[in-house]
Amino acid sequence: MLRTVTATRYVTPLREGGSVPALVEADDDGLYVVKLLGAGHGRKALVAELLAGEIGRHLGLPVPDLVLVELDGALAKAEPDGEIRDLLARSEGTNVGLDFLPGALAFAPAVGPRPEPDLAADVVWLDAFTTNVDRTPRNPNLIVWHRRLHLIDHGSALYIHHTWTRPEEHARRPFPQIRDHVLLPFASSIEAADGRLAPQLDRSVLERIAAAVPDDWLQAEDGRPDAAAHRRAYVDYLATRLAARRAFVEEAERARVA
Repeated sequence: MLRTVTATRYVTPLREGGSVPALVEADDDGLYVVKLLGAGHGRKALVAELLAGEIGRHLGLPVPDLVLVELDGALAKAEPDGEIRDLLARSEGTNVGLDFLPGALAFAPAVGPRPEPDLAADVVWLDAFTTNVDRTPRNPNLIVWHRRLHLIDHGSALYIHHTWTRPEEHARRPFPQIRDHVLLPFASSIEAADGRLAPQLDRSVLERIAAAVPDDWLQAEDGRPDAAAHRRAYVDYLATRLAARRAFVEEAERARVA
């Protein structure tokens, strides 16, 4: 189960990305980078952040601690920027936060530090599994903290949930976008990464992670009338993708060798 904290102070907006996440202080005295419920990316981006991030953490990858952040819209009153004030007011309720790593810098492939090859391969495997289209040289979504890579911003993963068109067929497909992955040039064998990571996942693990998604993020739509139906859809998709992983593993290995 994810911890839940309550935001006590809004510190500043972080304008590096299009979603304008917020830096907030919480009642556990921690600082968190919070993806806001009311931002343009919508609730599905928060679902993807939680699911892909928690899968990565379960696999032992360096994803900052994730928490659920309860935000009172009253925090918006002290914000002078009208756009940010409106965003905070729309985000009243449960948001998702990542532990703030002070002094962390964006990863730049030409600057380094050079990623450890097995770690790079593991990240490539995770992103192929979760269909994360947004870890490219243009937008690595990696930070370096104490000379160690950390994975951030998984909101573009699991893009099937924007349409849920033929999810079982989609789950069995390779992931050709992996050829653009920022860590692919540094990676060791993706086949070996599959041997390390896949045995750590099964349906029960996926169900436990999906259970942490707040009901409020899983709004009724065609074919998924309630939160339970949404959770089943995510678990079914990921379990099918895990069982059919040869397609994306072989695709990623071909791209790496090429």
